[in-house]
Amino acid sequence: MPRFTFKSWFAPTACIAGVVTALAGVPACAETALNAKTSWIGNSFGFGDGTWTQINITAIAVSPDGKVYTNAPWDESGAEASVYQDGKMLGFAGGTHGWGNAGGNAIAVNRKYAFVAITVGNEKGHLVEPGVWPDKGKQWFGISRRLIDDPKRVAPFQRAAKNTDPHAQLAAGFLMMNEVPTGTNAEIRGLAANDTTLFAANTARNRIEVYDAESMQQKATWNVHEPGRIALAPDGTLWVLSGTRGDRAPGIEHYTASGQRIDETVTLPTGTVAVDLAVDAQDRILIADNGPRQQVLFFTKRDGRYTESGTLGERGGIFSGVTGKPGPLRFNGLTGVGADARGNVYVSTNGIGPRYEPIGAGLGATLESYAADGKRNWQVEGLLFVDGAWIDPGRPDSVYTGNKRFELDLSKPSGQDWKYAGFLSNRFKYPDDPVFDTDQYPGLPIARRLKGHTFLYLTDMYADHLKIYRFDPQHDGETAIPSGFIAGRERAVAKVPNAPPGGDWIWRDANGDGRFDRDEYTLNTSGTKLAGGWGWWVDSAGDIWRTRDTKGIYRFRFGGLDAKGNPLYSYSNLTQYPVPPPFTDLHRAIYEPDTDTMYVSGYTADMPSAQGFWKEVGRELVRYDKWSSGKPVQRYAIALPWQTQSKPIATIIGFTVEGRYVFGVEPVGAVHVWDKDSGKELGVIRPGPEVGRATGWVDVPNGISAARRSDGEYLVFVEEDARGKVLMYRWKP
Repeated sequence: MPRFTFKSWFAPTACIAGVVTALAGVPACAETALNAKTSWIGNSFGFGDGTWTQINITAIAVSPDGKVYTNAPWDESGAEASVYQDGKMLGFAGGTHGWGNAGGNAIAVNRKYAFVAITVGNEKGHLVEPGVWPDKGKQWFGISRRLIDDPKRVAPFQRAAKNTDPHAQLAAGFLMMNEVPTGTNAEIRGLAANDTTLFAANTARNRIEVYDAESMQQKATWNVHEPGRIALAPDGTLWVLSGTRGDRAPGIEHYTASGQRIDETVTLPTGTVAVDLAVDAQDRILIADNGPRQQVLFFTKRDGRYTESGTLGERGGIFSGVTGKPGPLRFNGLTGVGADARGNVYVSTNGIGPRYEPIGAGLGATLESYAADGKRNWQVEGLLFVDGAWIDPGRPDSVYTGNKRFELDLSKPSGQDWKYAGFLSNRFKYPDDPVFDTDQYPGLPIARRLKGHTFLYLTDMYADHLKIYRFDPQHDGETAIPSGFIAGRERAVAKVPNAPPGGDWIWRDANGDGRFDRDEYTLNTSGTKLAGGWGWWVDSAGDIWRTRDTKGIYRFRFGGLDAKGNPLYSYSNLTQYPVPPPFTDLHRAIYEPDTDTMYVSGYTADMPSAQGFWKEVGRELVRYDKWSSGKPVQRYAIALPWQTQSKPIATIIGFTVEGRYVFGVEPVGAVHVWDKDSGKELGVIRPGPEVGRATGWVDVPNGISAARRSDGEYLVFVEEDARGKVLMYRWKP
């Protein structure tokens, strides 16, 4: 994550904010703690007990007793390689995050060790120690060996460069298999192990490498075209996915432990995309199919041939029946499959499959266990990352995030008061959806009800562009259908299909097929370049507001709906407002059409910006009445928290307006509440014991929203990067 990575903070209690009203100009002197309850959505565990479900799972290994060992390239709080059993997180390995280390896409276990595929870099040459980090311009791909009973402990097999250095200790248990130039992908995509031998798929070198599991000395190699996942059968033979780097679906090959090809084939059904395989105690081959079927396929040897003998999962997975509706057996983006000695089957998913890019960390990790009869034993979920939440304007107990929907039951305890209800992205029907190729993460939501229809507006992590989605529940279930797009800079939108060069365009799905067709783009010919700036807002009347630093505020007026139900916006229906005094630099603007009130934040000549703090809303927030009159009236100014030297820093990274209040969030998740009419600060909400009084870093420009319920209670949602969730504060004034 830019600027701040892998940070988790515990709530401080110092006085850090001042409030200046237009009349008094007197700073506040002490923080008032507001009586709010903390909950969360999107993760099976809230960190109140120190556990959470990681945000991505791309590989699993299952021990005979049902422990599941996972791996993934990235988890924000370092749980890339974790251990789960019976629906609980038992712990994580560590040493796979930061200081040049990252996770990977393969893992294997035997009775003594866990073998974890990892990547080692040198942080652009800043880490220097021979044998511990690669030279500048290089990176390593290989295997970290850990003790199976405590994966945090390295199982060294070579001498440490410095016995007292924990990084050198990690290196003592690391087998470097590939040294390549930085930016080159030469990862290990498959691992399998028994008590004496480790088998590793060196995909980039087109070979299987065999190591002694104790000495970690290489014993043999043999050639396989682009090998991937490996499954070790009870008879000691190996099943290997081959051709895993090409455009074609991988194949399956069978080998002896010494590398001799066995003339046995598994004929996969048409359309199968095999991403993982395992062999269970009954000698059945289990194939995780991430193609349109979204199932686990079982193959059994009969009459000398392997034939399909069953499946696990609904055909079509989460995209069958009511599209996007999650539930048991409705898989979504399979990445791993395994089995224990009792016949339980374990399946990992991440919303897209083992695609070797960061997007999997934004679509949601699940790990499930199923009994032999197909009944689900347990599930853990880590569904959200770099994401916010917004109450569904048509359903008060429904919440949208960047690409999911949740339902609330606030009568239940914290963390049990949410239910995963909808996955919004359908890569099979709408493959042009920008969530799959334009943004690393789905986006921060604003949901609006316009002309009797609900629309979802999403800005990306850097507020460069705005995506618009419509819904058609009768035909598309929970799916959010790509409907519109307002582009920013050219580079940020370069992967949008058929996009014209230069950025700064509007796309609308004129024919209603959700595809980005070449004739559906409109270039900005207004003469005013709109790319740049940090502020996006969609008001309750459907107007889109774009705040552009020193350029002013721009308003795209909602022009109704076209014949396909898409909202209409155009450069010809654009209003520009100059930078209002006292500002010199604007970062956010929120407009309330019912009262013609505007809330603007940014920097002034007396309170300028500081280098290195570029996502903040600014140092002052001003309310203007009669905004559209041409002569807006400033009602008050609030001096926002601004202590950049404190640890953690105390600034405001996002704000929103709801009901009678203005809510502003610090990067550490603390929420300041001001009275909307007077500008007076009422107090601060901080993370409670339900989440360990801890939070990650709010690292986006639109990471807070609020909703007033019919009983007067306010729900305040805050992005929480660290541990796969969104905070939900419940406050009743």
